[in-house]
Amino acid sequence: MALLTKTVVLAGAMLALAACGSESAGSGRPCTLVGAVPGVSVDVRPPFAARVASVSLRVCWDRACQSPRVELTRTSKAVSAGCDGEGPDAACGASMSPDGGQGGFARVEGLPRTPVQAFLVLRDGRGRRLLDRRVDLTPRVTFPNGPHCGEGPPQAGLVVADGRVTVR
Repeated sequence: MALLTKTVVLAGAMLALAACGSESAGSGRPCTLVGAVPGVSVDVRPPFAARVASVSLRVCWDRACQSPRVELTRTSKAVSAGCDGEGPDAACGASMSPDGGQGGFARVEGLPRTPVQAFLVLRDGRGRRLLDRRVDLTPRVTFPNGPHCGEGPPQAGLVVADGRVTVR
């Protein structure tokens, strides 16, 4: 009886794991349930990032605007810790190290895949404007599970470097 119970529990667990993903139509590749949110990322590169204390963003389209909250956090980069060999079974490592930049993401509900205007303001610790720009951009659809699993919501990115804003 105990063996039958264990078998039923194990079979139930296997079915639950199989239900965590789905197969995309005809591709035979599994799709996870990873999601994405519509919005605009802001990436402030060093050395300019050291002067920035806050960011505000307003995104407008079809005569309506949203001013989502953007919280900046320090960014980092991967630094190799090397490998314990050269073969296919070699283990390699990396650690994260601050890179002097800052980044944030603004969730923008209903963000279209058509051109929008973004108004970006960066301020220092005393509230003084360091940068005030209007940028025209077109959000692009995302594929958080890969192109074979269908579209996610649109996103766009702004990069601030040397006092200039570019669209990513």
